[in-house]
Amino acid sequence: MMNQTVTMEFLLLRFTESRVLLRVHAVVFLLIYLVAIVENLVIILLTILDQRLHTPMYFFLRHLSFLDMCLISATVPKSILNCITFTNSISFLGCVLQVFLVVLMSGSEIGILTAMSYDRYIAICRPLHYEAVMSKEVCVQLVLVSWLSGGALGILYSTGTFSLNFCGSTKIHQLFCDVPALLKLTCSVKHVTINVSVAIGVCYGFSCLVCIVVSYVCIFSTVLKIPTRQKQCKAFSTCLPHLIVVSAFLLAGAIAYLKPTSDEPSLPDLLTSMFYSVVPPTLNPVIYCMRSKDIKSALCKVLWKVKSSGINGKMTKVEVRK
Repeated sequence: MMNQTVTMEFLLLRFTESRVLLRVHAVVFLLIYLVAIVENLVIILLTILDQRLHTPMYFFLRHLSFLDMCLISATVPKSILNCITFTNSISFLGCVLQVFLVVLMSGSEIGILTAMSYDRYIAICRPLHYEAVMSKEVCVQLVLVSWLSGGALGILYSTGTFSLNFCGSTKIHQLFCDVPALLKLTCSVKHVTINVSVAIGVCYGFSCLVCIVVSYVCIFSTVLKIPTRQKQCKAFSTCLPHLIVVSAFLLAGAIAYLKPTSDEPSLPDLLTSMFYSVVPPTLNPVIYCMRSKDIKSALCKVLWKVKSSGINGKMTKVEVRK
């Protein structure tokens, strides 16, 4: 019987054995990855450079964008590299790192989304106390708790999974190292550590979900009491992007982790596995840019400055030539 000490690498699944299709897969995922990185970098830079975006909501959004960049970077680049080199292997340490980073970023992200729902609750339900409650110190503490929670879950899941014995096949039925797929390869009878880790993760996720639901129940009840239709629409518009992002994130997580893992996954199963780590990081910036007037205004301001500086530069060159 082999154990994890002799398991030096794992084999990941890929979409197809055709080299042409693998190149197509690499190009498509490279484009998606670059778009996600640029989108989130734009959000981060705008929330740093524009003074109007130095508010708690955009402070949390900046951290959410950073987490999205890290989440998609934990899985997609390796998948692209394997398609380019026509391999499907990942080292044991690389697999440990993937599990740790995916759980860390996912756990931290749900914490940030919960903090953002609390921010919206205070802004709409207790507007007179907003500045006192959502102070800079409180925002930093909420972000710190989110990161620490994600880090703790990452350590628990990775140590719990890789403390088990692996025997027989090392072929992971996923496009990246994932806890349910790895548990299929273990020959350990007792899964106490990982079971405890999963229980803690479920409790953490459920607690965050309850906080988000309670926040929005209070928000909607308050907004519906507003007498004018215009103010109601304005209040809803500030919450809609966050609500869409939360729904997309939880839906992606539910699809990825609640569906039963099969021994021979089909193409839809493989696409679903990437959905969780690719779709939210790519769509979140688009959702916020489409619905947030402040971000659109800040982006237009930056683009105008770039355009103006380019025109001024050309005029200076013309004058110098004269």
